Amino acid sequence: MAGYADLKRTIAVLLDDILQRLVKLENKLRAECLQVFLEAFPKIMEQLTFQPGAAAAIDDYLEYKRIVGEDDGGKLFTPEEYEQYKKQVLPIRLQNRLYVSWRSPTGIDCKLVGPETPCFCSHRYKQHKTDFEVIPKERPISVPCRVSRCPCKSYHFVPLIGTQPIRCRCKHFADQHSPATGFLCNMCSKCAGFHSCFTCGCGQPAYSHETIVETKEERLAQGKPVGQDVPYAAMGGLTGFSSLAEGYMRLDDSGIGAPSVQFLEAPVTNMDNPFLKAYQGPSSSMQAYSQLTDGNTSTTMQASSLRRSEEDDMAYFERQYQARLKQEKARDQKGKHPMPTKTQHNQ
Repeated sequence: MAGYADLKRTIAVLLDDILQRLVKLENKLRAECLQVFLEAFPKIMEQLTFQPGAAAAIDDYLEYKRIVGEDDGGKLFTPEEYEQYKKQVLPIRLQNRLYVSWRSPTGIDCKLVGPETPCFCSHRYKQHKTDFEVIPKERPISVPCRVSRCPCKSYHFVPLIGTQPIRCRCKHFADQHSPATGFLCNMCSKCAGFHSCFTCGCGQPAYSHETIVETKEERLAQGKPVGQDVPYAAMGGLTGFSSLAEGYMRLDDSGIGAPSVQFLEAPVTNMDNPFLKAYQGPSSSMQAYSQLTDGNTSTTMQASSLRRSEEDDMAYFERQYQARLKQEKARDQKGKHPMPTKTQHNQ
């Protein structure tokens, strides 16, 4: 038995030595390969050339994909077919664009759907029927999926937690449910239909939200932004960069760029974004306290809360922050020297 144990120990030592030698050899080969690559890379880059107009060709292709989308079936149109497609489809698209959003019961568009936004059926919005020669009169408007054999009858948005789908109350994920009408679970028989208690950023549960498909006229009647007319396919509710943010974070509802000066200088109310309320000027109660304690401090704070036309946002917020620090420091110093009591005054 002792000889058998010694043999096992010897084999283990040999195997460990072989493993270490292999690791060293691997590291050496990697270092040599990296060195060869670094030496050859400049020469490769010198020999790598692009034909004149290559960048413009890439831009043209991206423009083509934004306009045509999935309508070419994966095979590029010829220049003649492309021009014919634009003459036939673009007027209809500009006139009958559909705006798709995921709306809270409070009226906030918590999610504005774009071409790449996935549906409950896992296919993206651009893979659904988004162009109509005549807008249907039935409401809600159905936007069926065009992928072969997909039972999805109309686009239905479902939120994600990062990249993971949310769970139903039956404990199964959204993609484990059928995209057919009713959204029944494929994993269990007790589920009566997808129903998630996931809470949106607006504070409302997911099941209280609704996927809305509406026309430009319907959105304008509600005072909601419609952006500019664009020829691109499946734009949904996107009207600008701010449309990519969640509804409760969207400061600029129009999505067409920076708000006007009148909008920026308007007084902050309780209906404004929490970010604006956090950085607003001193409250009325604070101003009243300042007026009672020190008139000079009140005047300074009121002047500090006024925005100067030549300063940018960061300078404005920094100036307000420094003014607030000075006020707090002055209040602390007054707290260290309390007013004399009546007894001390009589003495």
